[in-house]
Amino acid sequence: MTMTDPESAGPAQAGRADGAVADRSADAPLEAVDILLIEDDTQDAFLVEELLADSALTTRITWVPTLAEAREHLPSFRGCVLLDLNLPDAEGMGLLREVLTVARSAAVVVLTGLNDEHEGVAAVAAGAQDYLVKGQVDGSLLARSLRYSVERQRADENTRQLREAELYARENMRLERGLLPQVLLDDSPLTHRSFYRPGRKRALVGGDFFDAVQKDGTTHVIVGDVSGHGPDEAALGVSLRIAWRALVMGGVGEGDVLPALEQILISERAQEEMYATLCQASLDTGSERARIRLLGHPPPLALFDGVVEEIAASPRPPLGVFPDVAETEVEEFAFPRGATLMLYTDGLVDAYDGGPPERLGVAGLRTILTGTLAQGTSIVDLPEHLVDEAERRNGGPLQDDVAMLLLTHGGRG
Repeated sequence: MTMTDPESAGPAQAGRADGAVADRSADAPLEAVDILLIEDDTQDAFLVEELLADSALTTRITWVPTLAEAREHLPSFRGCVLLDLNLPDAEGMGLLREVLTVARSAAVVVLTGLNDEHEGVAAVAAGAQDYLVKGQVDGSLLARSLRYSVERQRADENTRQLREAELYARENMRLERGLLPQVLLDDSPLTHRSFYRPGRKRALVGGDFFDAVQKDGTTHVIVGDVSGHGPDEAALGVSLRIAWRALVMGGVGEGDVLPALEQILISERAQEEMYATLCQASLDTGSERARIRLLGHPPPLALFDGVVEEIAASPRPPLGVFPDVAETEVEEFAFPRGATLMLYTDGLVDAYDGGPPERLGVAGLRTILTGTLAQGTSIVDLPEHLVDEAERRNGGPLQDDVAMLLLTHGGRG
């Protein structure tokens, strides 16, 4: 390479020499840039090192003469690759595509010959950050091109990550809408208050879900939680919630709903170890006793006249753990008019009670509920107060999502 002024450089280089861009970065500290120089010509490689040594840019240069040797560095490399498009073992756009594919976190600046400047233009179109023509570069232009290429690659990477985060957030919202539906209680004696608050693991949507449906004079409600966090668990939770609603609205017998749901879980789960905890309750219109089925889930709580009681039910394994075990007989509990039934997911009771290893548990939840009700808190405002207090005891946001469904027996019908 020989030294020339920036005006004789290619179009991409001229853009780097733009005064407005240069002025904005003139006072910025020049951090060291890692350079992976892939060049088979020893004299050209030496000249690159000399030009950069005389520039204001601090560099750490690794020189390799072939693509085969470069492959050892590319996957983890995060600086700037200075690439000759004519190597002994690879050349042209095929060479560039491999480097761009393998070194996803690196900026790539292409070196071309004077007669191959069209290759440089094509390289930028294919994804390189810039190109430099051998014989038309001085130290200042080389350093500026490398520095700006790295900065632009970082900006592109940040933009890509932001776009992916936004897409992931929208996907989470769609999954949550599937997990947390509008309940169907128009003809039910129950009024409801639903609540959901994501936990600290907000990047991974959970599989908490609930639903309530009135069908043929009976109100059925369910709350569930798929084990684990992530899109597979959330998708399974959505499938189970929709399947449960379809089974109930389709007239499937109350005792047959959960066994059918278990078969759906087994067929839809992504891994064999995935399971779901569930609580289902059913109330006939005009009755003051409800039926409960509890499968590995925290027991619901009954709120009546300021008293909080745990609904006792025999423990059964979660859905999908022992699919061949026959369901035991359904149990009943008192659900008088004016009472409120609170169903919730385990993110609430798994909160620390003043710090590890003590957990809040059902007993601690009852204590918080009793105190909150004694302060005159309404059912409408109860979930927020309850979770706020659980977070205070936990010392910060809860680890897991919390879903709640509160159903008050109004006696209608």
